[in-house]
Amino acid sequence: MSDAVQAIVERHTPHRAPSPARHRLLALLGPAFVAAVAYVDPGNVAANITAGARYGYMLVWVLVASNAMAVIIQYQSAKLGIVTGRSLPQLLGARVGRPARLAYWAQAELVAAATDLAEIIGGAIALHLLVGLPLPVGGAVIGLVSMLLLALQGRRSQRPFEAVVVALLVVVTVGFVGGLVVAPPDWGAAAAGIVPRLRDTGSLLVAASMLGATVMPHAIYLHSSLVRDHHYASGEHETPARSRAQETDSPTARLIRATRVDVVWALAVAGAVNIALLLLAASALTGETGTDTIEGAHAAITANLGPVVGVIFAVGLLASGLASTSVGAYAGSEIMAGLLHVRVPLLVRRAVTLVPALVILTSGAEPTWALVLSQVVLSFGIPLAVIPLAALTGSGQVMGPWRDGALLRWTTRAVAGLIVTLNLALVVLTLTGTG
Repeated sequence: MSDAVQAIVERHTPHRAPSPARHRLLALLGPAFVAAVAYVDPGNVAANITAGARYGYMLVWVLVASNAMAVIIQYQSAKLGIVTGRSLPQLLGARVGRPARLAYWAQAELVAAATDLAEIIGGAIALHLLVGLPLPVGGAVIGLVSMLLLALQGRRSQRPFEAVVVALLVVVTVGFVGGLVVAPPDWGAAAAGIVPRLRDTGSLLVAASMLGATVMPHAIYLHSSLVRDHHYASGEHETPARSRAQETDSPTARLIRATRVDVVWALAVAGAVNIALLLLAASALTGETGTDTIEGAHAAITANLGPVVGVIFAVGLLASGLASTSVGAYAGSEIMAGLLHVRVPLLVRRAVTLVPALVILTSGAEPTWALVLSQVVLSFGIPLAVIPLAALTGSGQVMGPWRDGALLRWTTRAVAGLIVTLNLALVVLTLTGTG
């Protein structure tokens, strides 16, 4: 039995008076909720509102399918971190030469920068909607607040950071789901939307945007780091032993079971928020024009559902931007540390990566256009995260007895292939202006 993994489980299992199983389980949860923030970022908000306003309930199935795929991918990333005690970037960095590492880091860094751009712009738009701040000023405020959040991420424990991010996720959930109380959807039509179908090329473009951009590269890289940092003291863990058979009551098995619960709960929350946004748009904004921008969607929500719902929506968007940009900066730091073996302080990194977003906001570029462009950049990075993840979790050399079974290996490969195909479709349709 691995001493490191045994210590983790024992740390959450009191010796004097064993607590109920659910208390021990709750102590092991958290990383997936941080990763889930990537699934409710400002880009998702714009895409889901547009889908509901243009096509009603027809594309509900896209969100259901994308969430199912996200569960599989995020679970694989977390399991990789638990079994190996190392992050996906670390494992990749140890398996390729320096030129390949530099090239891989460059594309991953570009992906992280694109993510950062979208989150800061989304937060800046939220502050503009709430208090009228100019976009550049709002972007600077979002950057500064995210620095404060990142200061909670300590080397000994990341639990304060996790707690704040989860609290922001709760605000996001209330902000985006609250509108359904005022404008209940047609539940029969929503249920019918689970049946896969498309209407035209435009609906294909929207579906590709929703589904192809759901699994974020930085969330895949980060989740393996989050479970490593959550379950192991940084720099003090040993790689879990992989020479034993998979015992159902082994410490590793217990951690993996807890991770399944963590991922399912977290992605269920993120999926519910995304579906709620689409249902809200379908019930209150169908046929409205201008909802393909966040500002337009907010204006339509305020006009149709009242200023209170509009404010709640903007607060949810603000929480989304703050949480997402903090998680994005964390991800970028882990990518650099794993691939280049260079660890830049999070606050320094946050200050540097804030510059491109502020330049774009100051230049007067249309914010929604910048968001769309960032999603296209992200699309190029997804295959380079999903395919290596599937290869590593399916490798007996890496995972030992915890290697994926045949069904999970083929399912992961199918999901990876579908995600790659959809993202290629997103890129082609966006660049050609189809739809």
